[in-house]
Amino acid sequence: MAEADKVVGNPAVYRSGQEIECWLTDMDGVLVHENQAVPGAAELLQRWVDTSKRFLVLTNNSIFTPRDLAARLKASGLAVPEENIWTSALATAQFLKDQVEGSGSGNRAYTIGEAGLTTALHEAGFILTDQDPDFVVLGETRTYSFEAITTAIRLILAGARFIATNPDATGPSKDGPLPATGAIAALITKATDRVPYIVGKPNPMMFRSAMNQIDAHSETTAMIGDRMDTDIIAGMEAGLHTVLVLSGITQRDEIGSYPFRPNQVLNSVADLKNQI
Repeated sequence: MAEADKVVGNPAVYRSGQEIECWLTDMDGVLVHENQAVPGAAELLQRWVDTSKRFLVLTNNSIFTPRDLAARLKASGLAVPEENIWTSALATAQFLKDQVEGSGSGNRAYTIGEAGLTTALHEAGFILTDQDPDFVVLGETRTYSFEAITTAIRLILAGARFIATNPDATGPSKDGPLPATGAIAALITKATDRVPYIVGKPNPMMFRSAMNQIDAHSETTAMIGDRMDTDIIAGMEAGLHTVLVLSGITQRDEIGSYPFRPNQVLNSVADLKNQI
């Protein structure tokens, strides 16, 4: 057995690819890297289709709609229908919809974010407003406004519940890191003394909402990711078979610094397609 194919952890809990019915996978670092398809990604996606496996591509990015992301993946050479994409914006909208239904809570939200978040909330039945909202929902945007952040702070102090799509403190750009949702959430928390409920990874809530979308069960679902601190820990806490690929953030020599282990460590998804 090649080093990349060795199972890490207790083999008694290992579930082989043939037994996995549903697959969740991160996008950046797993399927694509710098807008280029990772070798083997297209073949893996086709293998899932050919074997009738249910799957979703997950991302903590709340800027884009599934349609936008499907177009981006297509430009990278990967065919992923928009219904097979699950974002932190969609997970947040579903979480809030579940919170509101039957609770007597209102469905008014003040939102900081872009089309991915506003579209998801609108389709979930929320009214987007800065007038007496029930929720302040913070997501990703490339143009955070001091005025919008100030409004969010005042609304939270007035009683609106504080929700954030994801905890990522920075995001990439061609010129270097940009402040992201986690950094702005920290600013708002400092000003309000209110900590947001964060829906995206590493909260296993995002995985559970994704599994609900494809009628998946944890004992027969696997998660593929490139980060120990988000993908793998959240997959583990959601009770999934976890697969770490070394084509993204976490490298092999870093695994030992974490107090938990993935079920499998592979060089890339190219090593996975033959197991399905």
